[in-house]
Amino acid sequence: MEVFEENIMSNEKKNEVISKDLMTIPNAISFFRIILITPFVALFIVGRYLTKDYTPAIIVLVISGISDFFDGFIARRFHQESELGKVLDPLADKLTLIAVGICMICIEPYVLPLMIVMVVKDILMIIGGTIIINQGIIPPKSSWYGKISTFMFYVSVVLVVAMAIFDFRNETLSLTVLGVTAGMMIFSLVNYAIIFFRIQKQQKEKKQNKEAAISSVQASITTKK
Repeated sequence: MEVFEENIMSNEKKNEVISKDLMTIPNAISFFRIILITPFVALFIVGRYLTKDYTPAIIVLVISGISDFFDGFIARRFHQESELGKVLDPLADKLTLIAVGICMICIEPYVLPLMIVMVVKDILMIIGGTIIINQGIIPPKSSWYGKISTFMFYVSVVLVVAMAIFDFRNETLSLTVLGVTAGMMIFSLVNYAIIFFRIQKQQKEKKQNKEAAISSVQASITTKK
């Protein structure tokens, strides 16, 4: 009964934290960035197959990028960082990256291998993050190598697509840029994997220590009897 009541209190506390997190400006901006994905894709399709003008789609993408900057700035400047925000912000990043990548493949097929690397990386990171969260652990913040790989993705995609649009194709340059970006993504994934397995090792040691302590107490009680 006590365990049941404790679980109820724990769930109520979690719901209270989530409610407070939802009311922060950075989280509202993250939701806004996710919503912007739909008009970006729609405008890209219109530009690709009807107007041959990508300007509206680019404007939406720029707004999303600026929003991403203010998201992090406001969170740090006004101390509005939250547990929900730590999940929501990278989620908005990944969904935007995937949408941009898929659209860019329509213009330049060279982007496809890079997209595959990125999707595999993100799927593995989502699985790892889910495991960590289910263990009651707060996922680590984005690292410098994660941010650099994201930045390089944008730069490489824009560069390759720009060359395709302006009919300035250079296969060697395109493959080099995409290869370096893919390498950075793999480097980022390896480092996150190291952190993940380190956390799992710590959790295993904690569990073993806890079991050893319980066994010790039980043995002590048995001896006294």
